[in-house]
Amino acid sequence: MTEHPGERSVRDLDPRSLRGLAHPLRMRLLAELRLRGPATASQLGGRLGESSGSTSYHLRQLAVHGFVEDDPERGKGRERWWRAVHMGTRTTDELIHHQDPEVRGAMSTLLHEMASGHALELSTFIGSFYDWPDEWRDASSLSDYSLRLTPELARELNKKLHQLVESYPSLEDETPEGAVGYRVHLHGFPRPAD
Repeated sequence: MTEHPGERSVRDLDPRSLRGLAHPLRMRLLAELRLRGPATASQLGGRLGESSGSTSYHLRQLAVHGFVEDDPERGKGRERWWRAVHMGTRTTDELIHHQDPEVRGAMSTLLHEMASGHALELSTFIGSFYDWPDEWRDASSLSDYSLRLTPELARELNKKLHQLVESYPSLEDETPEGAVGYRVHLHGFPRPAD
């Protein structure tokens, strides 16, 4: 795992690793390990409504591509625990502009699965909105903005948003008292002309 000073543990995808990750169940497994920590294939199967055989197979595929690894501090005997190697992945310009249709298809799968996961998380929060105390309801946001930007301004906006979010404590950092997991989704995209 390569980390840059001051940067969270993020892996840059390449065509091979992208194809290894771009599968709905693999993406859900990796997200569970990142958000909830190490688990066994059986535990993950129970959480995701999948068989342990299926989760075990896809965890091994994620391991081949370097996304997950054995957690040697856990597990006894035949019980195999898995943990995420990185807390995030990042696409590169190489992938975004790749000429191979297979790579573009994997990229499309990755983006659609990310969007589906975001929609599910948001729907789950909205469904439990009134279960949260006032202080957390007041600290949540469901906002959208329509701007007129050039590609350069859009890149600048995205860079500033990422820097701001990354300046706050992550799951890897020491947890401040009273902190709970807090998800931030950033979606920015051009719209067709009216």
